[in-house]
Amino acid sequence: MLFTNNHIQYFIMNIYLYSSHLALKYLKDIEVNIDNVLVMTGDFNIRDSLWDPFFPHHSSISDNLLIIADSFNLALSSPTNPCPTRCSDIVGEANSTIDLMFLRYGSSKIN
Repeated sequence: MLFTNNHIQYFIMNIYLYSSHLALKYLKDIEVNIDNVLVMTGDFNIRDSLWDPFFPHHSSISDNLLIIADSFNLALSSPTNPCPTRCSDIVGEANSTIDLMFLRYGSSKIN
């Protein structure tokens, strides 16, 4: 939680999703209403062609993540130098992008 000089609270959410994606289901099911989220980041464990140019598939789980981010007025941030965020230890398994950052729409608090 961050505070400004005016004592306004801003939140930074760090999320880790296990492969079962229960935390995502929880956020969607309870329709969490947290005002003033500036950043939502973490290891979402979701591979999708929307953010991983080397992954050819789209997932409905990704749609749920984007709906939740939108409910917090957040948009997926695009890296200036896209690269995998997880390097596989298994021979033949591709590296992937599963760590993401969502930023508040048009926030002057984030440059």
